[in-house]
This record gives sequence, C-alpha cells and structure tokens, in this order.
Amino acid sequence: MAKLDVKNISGKSVGSIELDDAVFGAEIHEHLLWETVKWQLAKRRAGTASTKRYGEVRGSTKKVWKQKGTGQARQGSRQAPHFVGGGSVFGPKPRSYEYAMPRKAKKTALRAALSLRASESKIIVLDGFDTDGKTKSVAAALKTLGTGNKALIVDAKGNTNLVRGAKNLAASQWIAPEGINVYDILRHEVLVLTKSAVESITTALKGAE
Repeated sequence: MAKLDVKNISGKSVGSIELDDAVFGAEIHEHLLWETVKWQLAKRRAGTASTKRYGEVRGSTKKVWKQKGTGQARQGSRQAPHFVGGGSVFGPKPRSYEYAMPRKAKKTALRAALSLRASESKIIVLDGFDTDGKTKSVAAALKTLGTGNKALIVDAKGNTNLVRGAKNLAASQWIAPEGINVYDILRHEVLVLTKSAVESITTALKGAE
C-alpha cells in the first residue's frame, strides 16, 4: 500500500494514510481510459440538431413550370433539395448518442484513472476542507497546497461551504465521492481528496466488479 501524508488546509502534515493498492495501485489501461472518456462525452451530447426533410418544408406543391417547351430542366417542386429553402436529403434529426458500457469496465477504468494520478504523485489528501464558503478562500487554499490551476476537489456534499465556494473557481472543480469519474479526473491535473472521500471511494471500488 502506498503511504501519503495527510495535510491540513494550510499545507502542514498532520498524519499519514495508506492508499489501498486495489484502488490506487491498479493496472493502468490507457485504451480503457480512452473508451470511458468517449462514452462519457457521448452521453453528454444533446443530439438536438434537426433539419427539415422534403415533406416538411412549407410552400406550394404546384409544379414550378410545365414539363416541356420551356428550354429549362424539368422541375417538380420548390421543396426539392437543390432549391434554396428546399428540404434536406440526409440532414440530421434528433437522436441519442448514448450507448451502454459494461459496469465492470467502468469500475476498472475508474481505478486505472485514480492509479494513474497516484503514480504521478498528483494526489493530495486532507484531513478536512474547512472554508468560509467564499471562492477567494478556496482558491487561496488550493494555492497554498500547490495544486496549480486545475484541481479536482473531492469531498462530501454535506460540506456546503466548500460546495458553495468552489462553484465559481476558474478551472478547478468540486465533486462528491459518489460522482467521481474518469473524465473529470483526467481533465484536472491534481486530485485533492479528504480522508473521508478516500474511504468512500475505496469502499465503493475495492473488489467491485
């Protein structure tokens, strides 16, 4: 098991914690991480793009001009795709981009993402994240901890001051332990976990299939 210092909000060491290898020392499957991010982004796609087909375009159905004798190409309708304002042939229609991903694969990918950050020494564990609820205070704490500009803070939603204070951070983000996911882990440079968050994540992922 990897051993990490537990720090307080001022960056001082106040103890240590052992990270379970089953969760934070697992094999890193790069392709599975890519697949999981692709699945998460597909779920977020709105799929609301819509175009009008031939029969949905408003307008007269009268033949544009007679079939023969005009010297022009024969035309049947102004709603035809080659006319300005005409219908679309293969344009998009509302659809869902979501698809299923095996639960076991999602859990394995999450363990891999956590293990990747652990192997890079980019996990900071706090005894707690006490703040007055102001964004300025949360940003100052992150700066003191040396997290850089992009940190993912994981703590229980019951810490309402942290939830409120982290809302307006420019690049960092708060997330509850039960909502932690591969995409958010990978798009932030550092993971800031409270001891209670580490315990919740370990319980949820250890031995989970």
